[in-house]
Amino acid sequence: MSRSCPSRDAGLFPSEAEIARRLSQTPQEWAAKAKVLERDGLPRVDPLMGGRFWPAVRAYFLARYGLAGAEALAPDGPENLDAL
Repeated sequence: MSRSCPSRDAGLFPSEAEIARRLSQTPQEWAAKAKVLERDGLPRVDPLMGGRFWPAVRAYFLARYGLAGAEALAPDGPENLDAL
C-alpha cells in the first residue's frame, strides 16, 4: 500500500487513502467499494496522473444522490416577515 503525501492529498488527484478518508471509509473498504462503483460510473484512476480527479468523484456522488443540479442561491434581500 502506498503512503499518502500531504501536499498531494490536497490537490485535484488525491491518493486513494485520502479519497477513502473524505468519504468516511477505511482504505480497505474504499478499495472494495470503488471496484463496484466504477461499474456505475465512478471515475477511474487516471494512469497519467496516478489518481482519481476529485471534482469528478464529487460530481459522481452528487449525481448519485440527486444533487447534481443543486446549487446554493444568493440571498435576494432582507426578509420582511410583516408581509406575511
